Amino acid sequence: MNPLVSVLGPSTYSEEAAIWLLKDTGWTLHSCRTIADVFESTMSGKTTYSVIPLENTIEGSVSMHIDWLVHDVELPIQIEWAYPILMHLLTFSSGDLHQHEFPDQLHKVRKVYSHPVAFAQCRRFLAEWLPQAEMEPVGSTAEGARIVSELKDDTLVAIGPASAAARYGLELQMSSIQDQINNFTRFVLVGHEPLPQLKPQGCKMDGHKTTLLLMPDADFPGGLHQLLSAFAWRRLNLTKIESRPTKRELGTYYFYVDVAAPIDSILLQGAIQEIEAIGCRVRLMGSYPSYQYELTTNN
Repeated sequence: MNPLVSVLGPSTYSEEAAIWLLKDTGWTLHSCRTIADVFESTMSGKTTYSVIPLENTIEGSVSMHIDWLVHDVELPIQIEWAYPILMHLLTFSSGDLHQHEFPDQLHKVRKVYSHPVAFAQCRRFLAEWLPQAEMEPVGSTAEGARIVSELKDDTLVAIGPASAAARYGLELQMSSIQDQINNFTRFVLVGHEPLPQLKPQGCKMDGHKTTLLLMPDADFPGGLHQLLSAFAWRRLNLTKIESRPTKRELGTYYFYVDVAAPIDSILLQGAIQEIEAIGCRVRLMGSYPSYQYELTTNN
């Protein structure tokens, strides 16, 4: 039986990214209203995998999702991929307003509905074009589109994907309003079952990564330097390193690192042994293939 994959949705960026990764696999997507429901569906065994956004070009890490993976669930990362995120301004149209007239009517907008991450990625646009509007955060970009569709008020708008506009019958009034054109989000597929070999189309293999959680037992001068030295002298590239609070005591942290090597690498195994030898616990969060979206004239 084909796997069931939980995703924030429907008509969200997470769903778009999942459809792109899993096309032609025959896998089924299971839409959830909140990211907590996405995690819970896989933890409970209702679905096999979950699609989780972890990092964005503009806003960096999605800390809440990383904390979920670390503190609340035991779901290994099975694959990661980057997917382009295009933000659009969506409106209810009564038929009295033509698209080319809309920019002149922006001063009439009272409220903007979207996910907080979408607001952050469109900060400059909102400050320049909608300084008078109130930002109303909701659980997903699709949820914002649904609310605007139901309220049928020309003074309310949403920020979201084109798929949400199509689903809820909204007008796509202004396109690609995110602060950076080259805006990508890094998604991961998490779950207990090893992932079958996937060969996503329209992307290139970007090597193999291993995500580790480094948890020092004590804070001492040069401690972080010692940890990083274990990777450095072996010439292991760290593509990401981030400190996050342990949530046990103020001022105590763990280090979340991505290593550009598979877990069965002899060099990485040596680094882990060296780190454990100096009194630091190491937790494997996943070892997985990494894919990059290839921009072409067609996409």
